[in-house]
Amino acid sequence: MRILHTMIRCGDLERSIAFYTGVLGMRLLRRSENEQGKYSLAFVGYRDEREEAAIELTYNWGVSSYDLGTAFGHIAIEVDDVYAACEAIRKAGGTVTRDAGPVKGGTTIIAFVADPDGYKIELIGRKG
Repeated sequence: MRILHTMIRCGDLERSIAFYTGVLGMRLLRRSENEQGKYSLAFVGYRDEREEAAIELTYNWGVSSYDLGTAFGHIAIEVDDVYAACEAIRKAGGTVTRDAGPVKGGTTIIAFVADPDGYKIELIGRKG
């Protein structure tokens, strides 16, 4: 067994695709429209879905925002250099919500960014 994808709802599919591809450097892996169900899907990720899990962006037609609630935590992405990633994300127009630095009580370097819909993404420094 393996994890295939994580689905999150977005209020503007094109804006979300632009963030995940342009700011976080993912690729648009595939997309589809479902006229009967009135929704659009876009799958983004760093590698082919046969190799690695992806993020499924779901746009329900006519819905521009969602209540994120308190149950969802974050998506985690490993990066080579958290400080450099934060700088690149800011330059690309992304929002860093917690600057790069050691996790409280530890040494692992992390940061948090937010996507256009407010979902939190944790950047974790690659170990050794």
